Amino acid sequence: MGKSDFLSPKAIANRIKSKGLQKLRWYCQMCQKQCRDENGFKCHCMSESHQRQLLLASENPQQFMDYFSEEFRNDFLELLRRRFGTKRVHNNIVYNEYISHREHIHMNATQWETLTDFTKWLGREGLCKVDETPKGWYIQYIDRDPETIRRQQEQERKKKQDLDDEEKTAKFIEQQVRRGLEGKELEMPVYTELNRENEEEKVTFNLNKGASSSVAASSKTSVLGQNALKMVEGAVKRKEVAHSSGQSKEKKKKSALDEIMELEEEKKRTSRRDYWLQPEIIVKIVTKKLGEKYHKKKAVVKEVIDKYTAVVKVIDSGDKLKLDQTHLETVIPAPGKKVMVLNGGYRGNEGILESINEKRFSVTITIDSGPLKGRRVEDIQYEDVSKLA
Repeated sequence: MGKSDFLSPKAIANRIKSKGLQKLRWYCQMCQKQCRDENGFKCHCMSESHQRQLLLASENPQQFMDYFSEEFRNDFLELLRRRFGTKRVHNNIVYNEYISHREHIHMNATQWETLTDFTKWLGREGLCKVDETPKGWYIQYIDRDPETIRRQQEQERKKKQDLDDEEKTAKFIEQQVRRGLEGKELEMPVYTELNRENEEEKVTFNLNKGASSSVAASSKTSVLGQNALKMVEGAVKRKEVAHSSGQSKEKKKKSALDEIMELEEEKKRTSRRDYWLQPEIIVKIVTKKLGEKYHKKKAVVKEVIDKYTAVVKVIDSGDKLKLDQTHLETVIPAPGKKVMVLNGGYRGNEGILESINEKRFSVTITIDSGPLKGRRVEDIQYEDVSKLA
């Protein structure tokens, strides 16, 4: 088999080696060239292109070192922010993941000689929280993005508002209970003695259902005579008055309960959150920072981290990415498909998409799970509902 054969074992081994990472000592940062061995690095150093690069660097070496240091710092912090967020992590774990990328900036071209020096520098500059332990140095990213700070303040304000609403509801219920107790105290029954005007007349008691003892005691005359008829009419009137007063009390109690239920329903309807990610929903990647490979691609949310960040799995390629909710948008399926409500009073309920209103950018769904199953909800905005995986 010839030496230059493309399918020879040596040629295949050379291609496999060229794809992977090589030793740092045989890498030239100025030329951005990785050599395979010591002999190759020596030949590269003697080449004309390398000599030209050295001449350019010798004119202003500090400028080149500052450039490489800035690139290394930006890439390292971007990986720390995107991959680990504000979690406390060992600096060596982040560095190993950073150097796994073949085209990374090597540390020997920067102003820091070791990873420990770089970690201490991050702590002095206030870019990260650093602490030394027996296991090594740990770092924690400090997110000073104005959008993140504004979002945290908005979240704290909404939590305080929810607490205030709960206190108002508790006070309102307490007032209704106190008002009901006061009404009962005013309507306490009054007991009177049973007096008989004529000893010859018989005292009769009516034991029919719905007749009270006081009414039976008052109907003490005989069936004959005008006095008996008048007393029966008076008893009927008192019975009607008592019945109407009982109905009015029931209406009052029911109206208070209705007010509480309406207050809770209104609170649910207006309770919106600034986070909407839910597991097992389909979203679309809208950011261009990851390149055209992932732009406008659909993915499934596998895990939600800190309410605003999600680990998604791209449907086409199967790659897993950690993205902020600002880099994602909801997906509206065809009518008849299952969806999940992500915001508003019906947050977390699953339903069936009935219709799409393109003019109002809203949809109509029918909830098919939970205690609200069968309820038809109209005019839900596109950003408040997404397709289920």
